[in-house]
Amino acid sequence: MKEKKKIRVAILFGGKSAEHEVSLQSAKNVIDAIDKDKYDVVLIGIDKTGQWFLNDESRFLLHADNPSLIALNKANDAVTLVPSEEGKQLVSLTRQSSPGRIDVVFPVLHGPFGEDGTVQGLLKLADVPFVGASVLGSAVGMDKDVMKRLLRDADVPIPKFLVYDRQLIAFKEVRDYLGLPFFIKPANLGSSVGIHKINDEKTFTAAVADAFLYDKKVIFEESIDGREIECSVLGNEDPIASVPGEIVPQHEFYSYEAKYIDEKGAELIVPAQLPQDIVLRVQELAVQSFKVLCCEGMARVDFFLRNDKEVIVNEINTIPGFTKISMYPRLWQESGISYIDLIDRLIELAIERHRKEKKLRTDFLGSDRY
Repeated sequence: MKEKKKIRVAILFGGKSAEHEVSLQSAKNVIDAIDKDKYDVVLIGIDKTGQWFLNDESRFLLHADNPSLIALNKANDAVTLVPSEEGKQLVSLTRQSSPGRIDVVFPVLHGPFGEDGTVQGLLKLADVPFVGASVLGSAVGMDKDVMKRLLRDADVPIPKFLVYDRQLIAFKEVRDYLGLPFFIKPANLGSSVGIHKINDEKTFTAAVADAFLYDKKVIFEESIDGREIECSVLGNEDPIASVPGEIVPQHEFYSYEAKYIDEKGAELIVPAQLPQDIVLRVQELAVQSFKVLCCEGMARVDFFLRNDKEVIVNEINTIPGFTKISMYPRLWQESGISYIDLIDRLIELAIERHRKEKKLRTDFLGSDRY
C-alpha cells in the first residue's frame, strides 16, 4: 500500500513587530504540538528587519524556555516567497538548491507585518493556502479604530472611544468624553504593547508619546469596570464559538508582562463561571463580530461583562496567542478540541478556502458567454 504523502506546512514566525518575542513563544508551542506523522514542518523565521530565514527545528530559538530572553537564531539560508505554478514558491537566496514545495502556511505572527494583512497579501500573490483571516479580515481586525467603527455600525455593543493622529490632544477633551480612568493604545498593535491606563493628567503626555512610538494613530477608550471574558471562534462560512473563559489580572490590567512573562500575572478561569444566558450571549456576539469583521479560520474575541449582565465587545484578535498560557487553545480544549486537533482543523480550513478561491474566474470572456 502506497504511503500517503505528508502535507508540507511552513510555520511563519517572528516578524518585524513589537510582538516578535510573543510570536516566537507561540511558534514553539505549535511546532511542539503539530502531528509530525501527518505533516512535514518547514520553519521560516522572520527577523526584526523583515528578512526571512529557513531554520532547523533543533536550534531555531535561543533561550527558548525564557520568555524574557527568547530570540530567533538566525540561520544562514535566507529565503523568499514567489509565485510559482510548479509548487516551488519558497526560493533560497543563498543556495542553489530549492527548499522544495509548500502546501500550506501557518502564520504564527502577531502585530504589524504579520497580523495586519501584509503577509496575507503576499501569500495570496504566491498562491499558497494559509491559516487564518485573509487580507481584509486581518487588516480590519488589526486596526482597532476601523474595527470598532464596523462593530458599532453593526449594533455590536462596544466601549466609548476616541481616535487621534498626531495633532495636539487635550487631556480635558478626552476626560470629559470618556471619564476617568481611560486607556491609551496604539491603534494597530496587540499584546498590550504601548498601552497605558490613565488615572490623572500627570501621566497623560508621556503615555500619549509612548503610544505614538508604535503607531501613527492612537485610540483612547473608556475603562469598563467589569469582568474580562474571552471566547474563541473557529471556522470559515459557518464559524463556531468555544466556551468562554475569564481573565483575572493580578496586575493593574492585563498587561504584556501578565500575558507572556509572569506566569502568575493573571488567573485564567476556564470555563468562566457564568449563567447560561450570558454564555449564549457571549458566543452569539463572538460569532457576530467574527462575521462582521470578515474573519476566517480563527479569532479570539475579548469582552467585558459589566454588572454581571451587560456584555461588551472589546476587540478581536485574528492570530491569537498559542503560548502555553494562551486562552485560544485552552478554550478549545475545554470545548472538546485538543491542541493537536485544533491545528489540524485550522490547516484543513486554510486548504478548503484556497480550493474554493481557485474556482473563481480571473479572466473575462465577455457578455456573450452568458
